[in-house]
Amino acid sequence: MLRNLLLIALLFTYLFSSAQDNNPKKNVLNEQSVVRGEDGLVYPYQVWKKLMATGKYGLRDRKTKTESGKPEYVIVELTQSQKVAYFENITKPTPSDVFMLDQVFTGVKVTDMNGQKFDLRNLDGKTLVLNFWFIGGNTGKMLIPQLNDLFDEFRDNKNVVFLSICNNDKNQIKDFLKETPFKFNIVDDARNIAEKYNVKRYPTTVVIDKNNQIKFSSLGVSSSTGYWIKKAIDESLVR
Repeated sequence: MLRNLLLIALLFTYLFSSAQDNNPKKNVLNEQSVVRGEDGLVYPYQVWKKLMATGKYGLRDRKTKTESGKPEYVIVELTQSQKVAYFENITKPTPSDVFMLDQVFTGVKVTDMNGQKFDLRNLDGKTLVLNFWFIGGNTGKMLIPQLNDLFDEFRDNKNVVFLSICNNDKNQIKDFLKETPFKFNIVDDARNIAEKYNVKRYPTTVVIDKNNQIKFSSLGVSSSTGYWIKKAIDESLVR
């Protein structure tokens, strides 16, 4: 079963690996793909796409075909050990083109929409997860469940800081949060900060270790983004 999951994962990676820009990649799996649950029911595209985006599910070949001869897939929830094997063997999320691995991060002072201040010029031994996004595109929204899971996992660790840099103003963000909770500290109306770092494609996510070095970056959203962010956090905490 896991072998089948990995083979389908190699195809499926293309579906969520592109960021919000004007040149989306051609999808291998799309709205016409037939995906069933383990109960045999066909899942609408928006449903199985949303499940896959959480990073908790995988696809495998169902070894059946539709009447027209199209292959069918089945979506399954992954165990923890399957997640490790699954995500380690598929293409990693697309790295950011402006945050390079091991580059020294030059921070700034920021204030979130609730008035909490952060001095990112000196992380003081903390690991920083920085997410750049804007309201209005589904790609950034799809990443939020993975980021919320990470926040929940590390919420009691004072050495990990989760900060979101959003281009929208406070009122727009508040309206958005009524429908889509996002647990990061959010810096509002922050287009100038995105411009400082030359961020032009969204969402862009970065993990910066306690020595102010970039240890992971991603562009867009993949089903494995949360896995690789967590791995970078864990590695940063033990260094």
